[in-house]
Amino acid sequence: MPSTVIKRLAYDPEQRELFVTFTSGDVYAYEAVPPEAYEAFRTAFSKGQHFAKHVRQKYLCRRVARDPDFWRPGVGR
Repeated sequence: MPSTVIKRLAYDPEQRELFVTFTSGDVYAYEAVPPEAYEAFRTAFSKGQHFAKHVRQKYLCRRVARDPDFWRPGVGR
């Protein structure tokens, strides 16, 4: 199901960082995210609900960009 809040996900397994691009264009990096948490998010039926319940308040984050076309080379979806 397409999300009205989340545009794109990316994950760097070496750094255990989850990158979330929101439809607003903001990109945030969430730290210390285990691979299974990324996989659960990636496959969730509702990305917005999953984010609100399992990501937003659980992992430290920082804003890394304000660009709707931001994409880190070499990082999978």
